[in-house]
Amino acid sequence: MSSKNSNQDNFIRFALEAKVLSFGEFKTKAGRLSPYFFNAGGFNDGARLSALGRYYANALIDSKIHFDMLYGPAYKGITLAAATAIALADGGTNVPYAYNRKEAKDHGEGGLLVGAPVKGKVVIIDDVISAGTSVRESVDLIRGAGAEPAAVLIALDRMERSGNATEVGDQSAVQAVEQEFGLPVIAIANLADLMSFLTASSDTELTAYLPAVKVYREKYGI
Repeated sequence: MSSKNSNQDNFIRFALEAKVLSFGEFKTKAGRLSPYFFNAGGFNDGARLSALGRYYANALIDSKIHFDMLYGPAYKGITLAAATAIALADGGTNVPYAYNRKEAKDHGEGGLLVGAPVKGKVVIIDDVISAGTSVRESVDLIRGAGAEPAAVLIALDRMERSGNATEVGDQSAVQAVEQEFGLPVIAIANLADLMSFLTASSDTELTAYLPAVKVYREKYGI
């Protein structure tokens, strides 16, 4: 597995090349004008998904968290958990994974949970944490199955206070999840990593966005 810093830098470079991470001016769901945008839906072919799974797997192994299985909340989390499970197996760690349905099924295996039986220490895998709703639902389902959530693993932590363009909360969505559930949140990369990447970049087109990112972080960052 790769070293922590190179995993973060390589992931940021990969996300930029895949145009999953872009710079400019974007309106967030909260109505804030953000100088960058991250859309994990852009990891939409086999090669990108395979590479993404490796970045998730590296971040999870680097975290030293003890876990028995992976869980992907529908819908985005399903492919992310599957890709991470494949990458872990390729690296010699074969663990089961499960995911949920949005609607319970009354035939076949039935129920909301699909895949391996949910037991032991479970890592929840998603793209980002915005409101924490997906995590809350996942924690309820995992505990309801008699298992224990061990951590939440995400691609990018925006390190941004909750609220909207005019109201700024005391903590970020990630901090709120950590506090509410007592769960560590592992991110492949975060806003601080992104700023370090821009600072060290020799690409003048990229470094030109650094002042805007700094201003945004000063205004909304944790």
